[in-house]
Amino acid sequence: MTEEIIIAGFGGQGVLSMGKILAYSGIMQDQEVAWMPSYGPEMRGGTANVTVILSDERISSPILNQFDTAIILNQQSMDKFEKAVKPGGILLYDPNGITRHPSRTDISIYRVQAAEAATAMGSAKTFNMIVLGAFLKLKPIVKMENVEKGLTKSLPARHHKSIPMNMEAVAKGLEIVEKV
Repeated sequence: MTEEIIIAGFGGQGVLSMGKILAYSGIMQDQEVAWMPSYGPEMRGGTANVTVILSDERISSPILNQFDTAIILNQQSMDKFEKAVKPGGILLYDPNGITRHPSRTDISIYRVQAAEAATAMGSAKTFNMIVLGAFLKLKPIVKMENVEKGLTKSLPARHHKSIPMNMEAVAKGLEIVEKV
């Protein structure tokens, strides 16, 4: 099993954190992992993306031009990465701020109202974890206990009190993802 993922959106949406948590979760399962972030000098508010590869075999290169899954969180990322999903792959997106919805017919397209759900939960910071939960519903490539371990590993100790809320957000994402 090898899963090649691009997560893309604005800096500040938790794109890089989501990738790091996914990568640590794979490590907890003894998978081979590549995590390669990319962001502009503007960081918050600028575009950011991260490539994550989880595999049972050695990973030859973290540099990819096509992906099994694209997780898209803003219009600029949709414009750039929709075409990079392999035929038969998955595109998952939050429609908040998307003006041109995906239109390919050779991939599976899913939507998660993560911004709306995070607001309803009372914490905008859970947005990325709701999206992660939606992804894991579609591709359960890491176990939930390893997601919690990944959170523990990637969050500074002073933020460990937020882990239960983050796991609740993952569970919410599992519930609300829908096929387009």
